[in-house]
Amino acid sequence: MSPALAQDTRAVSPAPAQDTRAVSQAPASGPRVAVIGAGWAGLAAAVQLVQGGARVSVFEMARRPGGRARQADGAGQGFDNGQHILIGAYSATLGLMRTVGADPAHLLLRQPLALVDPAGRGLRLPPGPPLPAFARAVLGARHWALADRLALITAAGGWLARRFRCPPGWTVQQLCSRLPPTVQAELIDPLCVAALNTPMSQASAAVFLRVLHDALFSGRGSADLLLPRAPLSALLPDPAWRWLAARGAALHTGHRVGMLQATGQRWLLDGDAFDMVVLACSATEAARLAATAAPAWSAVAAALRYEPIVTAWLRDDRLQHPQAMVALPPGLQAPAQFAFNLGQLHHDPALHGVWAFVASSAAPWLANGLAACGQAMLAQARQSFAGAFGGPDAQVLLHTAAERRATFACTPALARPAMRVAPGLLAAGDHVQGPYPATLEGAVRSGQAAAHASLTSPDTRG
Repeated sequence: MSPALAQDTRAVSPAPAQDTRAVSQAPASGPRVAVIGAGWAGLAAAVQLVQGGARVSVFEMARRPGGRARQADGAGQGFDNGQHILIGAYSATLGLMRTVGADPAHLLLRQPLALVDPAGRGLRLPPGPPLPAFARAVLGARHWALADRLALITAAGGWLARRFRCPPGWTVQQLCSRLPPTVQAELIDPLCVAALNTPMSQASAAVFLRVLHDALFSGRGSADLLLPRAPLSALLPDPAWRWLAARGAALHTGHRVGMLQATGQRWLLDGDAFDMVVLACSATEAARLAATAAPAWSAVAAALRYEPIVTAWLRDDRLQHPQAMVALPPGLQAPAQFAFNLGQLHHDPALHGVWAFVASSAAPWLANGLAACGQAMLAQARQSFAGAFGGPDAQVLLHTAAERRATFACTPALARPAMRVAPGLLAAGDHVQGPYPATLEGAVRSGQAAAHASLTSPDTRG
């Protein structure tokens, strides 16, 4: 499949940092709905609510929309607050991008899934239907022994025969216990932490299999990697914010909701009355707001545990690699699983030679502090690329950032908060009950589901 057009989209204007209210086009008769939180779930909910005729108000405590997937505030070189990737199976996310005028063909580099190390060895899915492509890729991975390759194909065949289902209490390590250690270390573990941000010894096998199922059975191109070639805010948050403003939504940034209170058939949000409310904020913030109205739901939301992700940005003008995303060799001194060539992705001269190294499930490395984690990733980078493609010897650490509550820990049989909190009160977010781990697609689908429920609920008052 041909890659997306190379185009620098940094010129997209950011969403306004101040409070904006564009209400002149607001529908006169639709239900009045408040969306608390302007991450990807909140934006998805708000867009669908506006399409359904609701009078929408969005409240975001940060200075700009996007939640955990946006350009970082005050980032001198335009760094995002972490590196995100999408896959071809993210149909809801891609559809929402198109709705708000963000063209995936220009903003994302599409390429067949390739998990290739700095020496060029690894798993490469050829173009075509994902399932046979996976089998061909495994058989072609000659850096593994033939017995290892056959063991992986046999295991995958067993997952297929069982319809990608397993006992709910299984971990990914239990699921893959019969696979050779090399395959576990070089393929399963990095895939697991990339998809679930949870170590395979603790990660839910049922959710992991759901991710594999959707990648391999959602049609041609579903397993493709979609790598951002523009700042994260340009992919959805900024275009969605402008789309909402142009259609009369009331948009509030820098506004943390202080109190949510039920009164009759309506909800008071800091004294302002709404027919419905969607809690699209973090689980912690949603638990605070719902504590009085729905204490049992609030307790479930507050009980979630979290895993961090650390990103280190490095520069070396001489480091070149044919892959925009490189899988890093595992090891005891290897915090990061993947590296991204931002200069190649963004076609921005300012990012020439800049790489983002990403360490998922990074709690053990953060135990010694963020600075030590950054230095460990710098040492890993120098070691990983030594001798490969004229490997670098003078990499410079530019910046290190940690999202300490990046995702919930996706453990077996995890109790996640339900979408329906109380009459007229719904929740949306990648942490809300559903089949997916904490991904952009999970967030978008959750937001759309909450919007649909708001519009069709008998509790809705217009």
